[in-house]
Amino acid sequence: MSLTDDLIKQGWLKTPEIIKAFQTVKREDFLGDGYKEMAEVDEAFPIGYGQTISQPLVVAFMLEKLGPKAGNKILDVGSGSGWTSALLAYIVSQKGILNSQFPNPKQIQNSKSQINGKVIAIEIVPELKELGKRNAGKYGFIKQGRLEFILGDGRKGYPQEAPFDRILCSASADSMPSAWEKQVKIGGKIVMPINNSICAFTKKADGSFEKEEYPGFVFVPLVEKE
Repeated sequence: MSLTDDLIKQGWLKTPEIIKAFQTVKREDFLGDGYKEMAEVDEAFPIGYGQTISQPLVVAFMLEKLGPKAGNKILDVGSGSGWTSALLAYIVSQKGILNSQFPNPKQIQNSKSQINGKVIAIEIVPELKELGKRNAGKYGFIKQGRLEFILGDGRKGYPQEAPFDRILCSASADSMPSAWEKQVKIGGKIVMPINNSICAFTKKADGSFEKEEYPGFVFVPLVEKE
């Protein structure tokens, strides 16, 4: 039984689109050479610069709480290895991957008119931004215009592409950055770790947020710009 099957059986993975993303976007493509054979192990692994690729169970839980949909525009803060960014890019794509390894130029060109979902992956560490882009480049999302990697301070969001339907952060902070409150749509969701809890926020019509909190998790801290 695969790790994805285990996560389904244990109830962590429930949504068909998220399950399909896990089955299609292979975690091994986002691990370093010394860890590729451990892709099916439900643990976090280092990717350098004090950061990790998250535990699959945690990624599954956060994506289920985020509820990404086809056509969404999503900001992925602290993109790291690029795995969550690629998972999200698959989900927001109406057609998924045209060709998982080498989409030909004609396929990519023909897909442009069908694209209405996009993921902005923002990373503050230059080397990790390039790592994530390189890893995700094994799939067709970047060339299709469905995934873009940005070097920047994720705490400030990315106003150039705002507003977002969803914002995901996979590193822990003490509170939600105020920029994200402004950059998420009414009815939109923000999922992030605050200290040792995963928090899911939904923006209400009056601009306030409804909060759900799930304690008992451990994350690396969100890197701050010096």
